[in-house]
Amino acid sequence: MRKTFENISDAAICVMETENAREKADQARIVAAAWKSGELSFQFDKSPPDRPARPKRPQLLDPSQMPKRGKAGSESNKRALLHAIAHIELNAIDLAFDLIARFGGVMPRAFTDDWVSVGDDEARHYTLIASRMKTLECLYGDLPAHDGLWQSALDTRNSLPARLAIVPMVLEARGLDVTPKMIEQFKKSGDQVSAGILQTIYDEEIRHVAAGTRWFKYLAEKGDLDPNVWFKELVQSYFKGALRGPFNRDARNQAGMPVSFYEPLVDLLDNA
Repeated sequence: MRKTFENISDAAICVMETENAREKADQARIVAAAWKSGELSFQFDKSPPDRPARPKRPQLLDPSQMPKRGKAGSESNKRALLHAIAHIELNAIDLAFDLIARFGGVMPRAFTDDWVSVGDDEARHYTLIASRMKTLECLYGDLPAHDGLWQSALDTRNSLPARLAIVPMVLEARGLDVTPKMIEQFKKSGDQVSAGILQTIYDEEIRHVAAGTRWFKYLAEKGDLDPNVWFKELVQSYFKGALRGPFNRDARNQAGMPVSFYEPLVDLLDNA
């Protein structure tokens, strides 16, 4: 059943509070269409939950406890890769709408425009991956997943610049580094359909990282800060882990992130 809302804040929170994964994706697309058609007002009267609703499965593990995938190109490996991507895309839906509900009220309307569009893309990505998994006799929830993405959201829930630095500019940017290799892996195994879906996701994720980078630079300019220096400071304060190459410089450049932003962090995080 389609739910009706008066403002974008309520609608974004509804997406986050939808438990079923496919219904969450569908609700995200409904909200995006309503926003783009002018049905929702630009008002913010509620705070989002710290954690979104989630289906009972998959089992969420610490990243260190995740089982290793099978041999590259094997059916089990393909299912594990697609399941991991589906989990990332589901988290990405909530991350986009959390940005709107949590920070949209203190930012220009264009900020909400961007993240509604991102949330719409992520919902479509999830649906594409989930449908592909079904043809390979695997459903979202059949395999374990980790909670690292949302832990980063929790860590940055009180700081918009930190959220932008860690989620789009570190974690999603990492997706730009690793996805081309996964695309080639699917092609080599003869799975052109999965490769095509990942190519679509990759192409659109460049735009998503660009949105995070653009709004981070907006905040830096507003605060009269050097975005390059500030980014490194925030990553060192909020990011738990190391930054590893190889980096997809071309895609990162397209997203507005020159090497001066991230390559020095390899050594800085190692020495932290």
